[in-house]
Amino acid sequence: MGVVRVLERHGFGTVESGQLLAGTAAGPVAGRLYNGALDESAVPLVTASAATSQTRSAHVTEPAALAAGLACSGGATLLGHPLPGAPAAALGAAVEGGTCAALVSTVDGAGALVLTGPELADATGGLGSAALDEAAAEVARQLLRRGATVTERAAVGDTELLLDLWVPVPSVLVVGSGAIGEALLAQACLLGWGASRHTALDATVAAVSAFSDADVLVLLDHAPSFDAALIAGLRGGRGFIGALGSRRTQAARSERLRAAGLTEAELGALYGPVGLDLGARTPAETAVSIVAQVVAARSGRTGAALAHAEGRIGG
Repeated sequence: MGVVRVLERHGFGTVESGQLLAGTAAGPVAGRLYNGALDESAVPLVTASAATSQTRSAHVTEPAALAAGLACSGGATLLGHPLPGAPAAALGAAVEGGTCAALVSTVDGAGALVLTGPELADATGGLGSAALDEAAAEVARQLLRRGATVTERAAVGDTELLLDLWVPVPSVLVVGSGAIGEALLAQACLLGWGASRHTALDATVAAVSAFSDADVLVLLDHAPSFDAALIAGLRGGRGFIGALGSRRTQAARSERLRAAGLTEAELGALYGPVGLDLGARTPAETAVSIVAQVVAARSGRTGAALAHAEGRIGG
């Protein structure tokens, strides 16, 4: 497989990070690069770079840039390089599954390293030495603490690297109605997360069955029929599955889920009652406690006070 990435650019205005094209020498090209404005140069480069690394310059005129939805004209140096099967598969699985991923290469495309997982702990491929791989991974993890998708150049010793990091944005599915649901939708919007609401069982089960690791279920409806959504989420093993309710409601729900055949390990993945113990009293405060638990869970943290924590502050 060959991939094409932006090595450097000038102009175009604000553009999204983490854009690339990928394809094989004979197959279709997938991905996006500046809304297609660079396709004339980039698409042929995908085919050529499946076998060997190379760079290519591209320029986009003002009319063409505006037609593609960019702010202004610009130019770019494109890097095309091979991405072997194992790293390509790891990257594709991570992006499709909604988990964090990074693609790191030398600026000449001679080596490529793919890092995946919530802490980018799983490595596939390499840059030529174990020491360089570990140093590049540490750079990627430092960028991960920003919590956003980025494309950056970085120098590690005498080696210059091109790094694309993809951080999936959580998407919250609120199931049920009421003030807490409204507050959750507002809180998700404030954080820049995706958010939607369902009240029908079939639509809920279908949505949860298609969850990625970045998706969040907050079940507000206490009706036993909605156990089906929890079963779909817990058996699927993807995303954050949470349910509101008193301890009595949670106990009754757990018994029903056990009777439906869920294992203790599957039940252990249910966040219920959902939310951190912040002493929340209002719907807005309850929404804060819920999204705080989502953030903590995605970061592998407990949600304890920073004053009592021994790890890094801020990620």
